[in-house]
Amino acid sequence: MKRQIININEEKCTGCSLCIPNCNEGALQLIDGKARLISDLFCDGLGACIGHCPEGAITIIEREAERYDEIKVISEMVHKGANTVKAHLVHLVAHNEMAYLKDGLAFLRAHNPELIPVGFTASIEKPAAPVQARPVEPVCGGGCPGSAPVDFRIDQKQVEEAGQQVHARSELCQWPVQLHLLNPAAGYFKGADVVLASDCSAFTVGDFHNRFLKGKILAIACPKLDSNKDSYVEKLAAMITESHINTLTVVMMEVPCCGGLLQLALSGANRAGRKIPIKRVIVSVRGEIMQEEWI
Repeated sequence: MKRQIININEEKCTGCSLCIPNCNEGALQLIDGKARLISDLFCDGLGACIGHCPEGAITIIEREAERYDEIKVISEMVHKGANTVKAHLVHLVAHNEMAYLKDGLAFLRAHNPELIPVGFTASIEKPAAPVQARPVEPVCGGGCPGSAPVDFRIDQKQVEEAGQQVHARSELCQWPVQLHLLNPAAGYFKGADVVLASDCSAFTVGDFHNRFLKGKILAIACPKLDSNKDSYVEKLAAMITESHINTLTVVMMEVPCCGGLLQLALSGANRAGRKIPIKRVIVSVRGEIMQEEWI
């Protein structure tokens, strides 16, 4: 399957080995004077090692790779001691990989309970608080009706009423959100209800978080401006086939160019060969729900 995994530029790598102790999963070894990824199975693709390379030789890419295996990783890691095990578990929590965390803790309880950090199962095993993300400003395009400027500024009373909702709680429960950056095998996709939203929709619908995002996993994309959309189809297919997502809700704008988002979702579902419920939601440029139906 295609997923995120680290890549080492051998020309830049000096063999300093600083990255190796910072890969708690044991995916890196120094071989012939260069850091090497010894097994796809051991690399979770989260990139804990990247910041420890002084040469910038390590990056994250997307390629065909074997699925990360938490049980295999933790079974090898127990020989490295309690500190390494704890660092690995904290690493999973930091990236909200609760499914991998559950698998790892289950293995430790069965085989090495003495290595479970004190208080870990009582607190850290619980889902981490949602990550607050700063929205990315949409880029304006040109040449189609959907790019035509429209001014519908609200009056002062509406501004004051909207201001009272500024501190509304975010319902985002995972990071990243851009579809190019998402790993379809990430633990939070397992059996999840997924929202595939156009970049503009969250800025248009005033109660987007409460209406569409609560209890769901988010992926955002722009069918007009994004490149390499074939990878979107592959990722959506992998979510359906490998992660067995439960439902897919496509939130798209009324403008013509946004219709491609639904086509990407349907193409992914067709490639997956497994049927799941898909909902289409069409939003007006004023933030009104024009259509909402299962298809």
